[in-house]
Amino acid sequence: MLELQDVCYQVDEEDNNKEILKHINLTIGHGFTAITGPNGGGKSTLAKLIAGIIRPTSGRILLDGEDITDLSITDHARKGISFAFQQPVRFKGLTVKDLITMAAGKDLGISQVCSYLSEVGLCARDYIDREVNASLSGGELKRIEIAMVLARSTKLTVFDEPEAGIDLWSFNNLIQVFENMRKNIDGSILIISHQERILNIADRILLIADGQIQSEGDRNDMLPKLLNGPGSICKVLTDKL
Repeated sequence: MLELQDVCYQVDEEDNNKEILKHINLTIGHGFTAITGPNGGGKSTLAKLIAGIIRPTSGRILLDGEDITDLSITDHARKGISFAFQQPVRFKGLTVKDLITMAAGKDLGISQVCSYLSEVGLCARDYIDREVNASLSGGELKRIEIAMVLARSTKLTVFDEPEAGIDLWSFNNLIQVFENMRKNIDGSILIISHQERILNIADRILLIADGQIQSEGDRNDMLPKLLNGPGSICKVLTDKL
């Protein structure tokens, strides 16, 4: 379980402190949590804080009761937090098999690597020896990255707008992968997204705007408020910002 206790984050901007996140109190338990909200509201900053890429200005971050606030991104990963970037990194000279084996942290047989690739809808025969370079599309890279996450089997996996930069066909396949992950999850998934189809498979949805959690709740309660008509929460907040 991940807990954020009164977490704030500020940056210096033209000699002034700009508040990006303001007094965030949040608990992320087992299951699938989605965070949505207007651009510039603090969603990606929150994801980076959880992953250890940046550190809060104040407040605490706890993982299973342990304070990990000041730990590095490497130590966050060692403690069991994975982070998937909007644009997956390409690794020239490394094969898909190399990456998945490295993610697992142990030697994997060909059949095990193939199993992870199959779970994300990739034909292992076509990909296992492929180099992770510019020849792979954005959608292919996203699914390979998810295969790495599955191989790591971490306590918490954070995806920052996984739909960014991929075509509709790849997005449809990505939704299927997330649906399968949700059914078979042995941990927690946190996804930052604007996409209704991703929100629709979440167990819990949080709305962040102006650096604060504006609303949170069960998917069935939150989706009507987010999506229905001109008075929806997102519309009101977007107009306000």
